[in-house]
Amino acid sequence: MKELVLVFKALSDRNRLRIISALIDNKELCACQITELLKISSATSSRHLGVLINAELITSRKDGRWVYYRINGEHSSLDLIFQWIERELKEDNEAAIDRMTMARIVDQDAVDVCRKQRGRKCCS
Repeated sequence: MKELVLVFKALSDRNRLRIISALIDNKELCACQITELLKISSATSSRHLGVLINAELITSRKDGRWVYYRINGEHSSLDLIFQWIERELKEDNEAAIDRMTMARIVDQDAVDVCRKQRGRKCCS
């Protein structure tokens, strides 16, 4: 039961649900892309990502200075939850705006997204 509580608590936050939705639509996103979508500080974004990792809903990998996130594909029992979220958000107006915003973010170079958030210190 403890695992279920962690999963549903993680999904009960609007920003964490937005992260899951973005990761359902995109195979993998870097931390700066997620932060840009949410329009929150990188520290707050990191905290939300940590909750999702702790609930084993997402995984991360580091590639140099970049951290990438994706849906955790190791737990097939979560597939139905992800399908339900995807289906419920398919017609949601806020989710549609997020999909359009994320499409613009993904089209940008990740370094440019990072510099927009952190200035020149990002990738020097």
